[in-house]
Amino acid sequence: MKYFSWIAAALLFSAQFVSAQQPAPVKTDKGLVQGVYENGLTVYKGIPFAAPPVGDLRWKAPQPAKSWEGVKQADKFAPAPFQGGNTPSGKSEDCLYLNVWTPAKSAGDKIPVLVWIYGGGFSFGSTSEPGYSGEKLAQKGVVLVSIAYRVGQLGFIAHPELSAESPDHVSGNYGLLDQIAALQWVKKNIAAFGGDPNKVTIFGESAGAISVSMLCASPLTKGLFQGAISQSGGSFGPTRLVSFPGENMQTLKQAEAEGVNYMKKAGVTSLAELRKIEADKLPMGFGMPGGWPIVDGFVIPDDQYKLYEAGKYNDVPVLIGYNSDEGASFSHEKKPEDYIAGVRARYGKFADDLIKAYPVTENSVPKTARDLARDAAFGWHTWSWARLQTKTGKSNAFLYYFDQHPDYPKESPQYGFGSPHGQDVAYVFMHLDPSNPQTTKSDLAISEAMGTYWTNFAKYGTPNAKGSVEWPAFNENKPSVMYLQQTPHVGSVPSLESLKVLDNYFKWRRSPEGAAWGK
Repeated sequence: MKYFSWIAAALLFSAQFVSAQQPAPVKTDKGLVQGVYENGLTVYKGIPFAAPPVGDLRWKAPQPAKSWEGVKQADKFAPAPFQGGNTPSGKSEDCLYLNVWTPAKSAGDKIPVLVWIYGGGFSFGSTSEPGYSGEKLAQKGVVLVSIAYRVGQLGFIAHPELSAESPDHVSGNYGLLDQIAALQWVKKNIAAFGGDPNKVTIFGESAGAISVSMLCASPLTKGLFQGAISQSGGSFGPTRLVSFPGENMQTLKQAEAEGVNYMKKAGVTSLAELRKIEADKLPMGFGMPGGWPIVDGFVIPDDQYKLYEAGKYNDVPVLIGYNSDEGASFSHEKKPEDYIAGVRARYGKFADDLIKAYPVTENSVPKTARDLARDAAFGWHTWSWARLQTKTGKSNAFLYYFDQHPDYPKESPQYGFGSPHGQDVAYVFMHLDPSNPQTTKSDLAISEAMGTYWTNFAKYGTPNAKGSVEWPAFNENKPSVMYLQQTPHVGSVPSLESLKVLDNYFKWRRSPEGAAWGK
């Protein structure tokens, strides 16, 4: 008897030890998931939110995930979506999974939720990137969710056969439909993780930020989120046959024609044959047909600028901004004559006005000229978003300008450079390395401020809270911007007079004459 008593005591101790090391499984609508304790949080990785989009489900809207028996271990990231190049966790068409970092102690905590959408030009990206790890933000009192979506030609190709088989008679925006399916999962399940399904804020950078903009304009997302943060994004340009950064959108008809060319490039004559090609044998990557969202009349009903003018969007508070030297990543002309030729090719009769507004020097293309690429792709869209929402909506827009960088000496090859595309991500996720000698006290202070502003916004619908520098909502009569630069401070809209010249170009592009020229 003493022997069995000792065994029973050992088993009881063992069970208590395991329960102390491992959280209780959480019940989702499809089954139980087992997370792990990390850094004072409970973390779940690789939870399926839709069925694998493989076989006959390739190039179809995401379908519900299948239920499972027992407890699914959610302790490692799922593969990245299939894409060109190498990715940290491999790549697979079976990619529709999400991850959760939660500080909740019980399912009834109702903690605000931040949902991260990665960037990558709609052609690459993954939730497993170390820079997207959500523990620092979650430790500030939010549930952090990161979601995956199909990218490249697997995420965005359109084709007449695909449109014909669709119940909505459209094709092309599968990656956006994945994002919407993930948000539907959050709405249905996040309460079980201690999150508040009625206090969800979406945020993303680059293509993720453009996605945020598109989700704000989509009728399919009504009620799925209550706030939106866009870091270097926005999609307010009109459609154009030959795309440029900031004018990337095509109509369904144009995209279907590209899909026909894509099928020819793949060497097949039917959709059935195309679906049978192994993913690694498909033509993929930049420069290929497809690979970008389109105005399909369903997910994206129309030119987003026109939708906002008409008040047809999800009217939620937005926190939106861009980096000071985005042009360093998107403007590659080194000689003034090349810059001038590029401006003339893109902007037609507005070229001279824009060259004057964004001038080159005699021998170089300085930041003042690179700012045209910045504003055409990001600055004008963000500024327009704030203006339109202020005019036609009820919810506030908070505008920022990220300009955190050293003052490079004249002898440095980086002299005259600002903050490039993507630099803000490490600051927002608070992943700067304080032991790195190049990390300054002001870097850490700006990162702390951004993490606080972002999580405040998720909690309260405003970045402002006690202890933070006051961030005014955008007001076109007295437009101001939060400068995230050494210390947070409020200033005027950067390059405002130049932005107004660019705005005249986009107004013309939305006219019958400009629309015809764009074709």
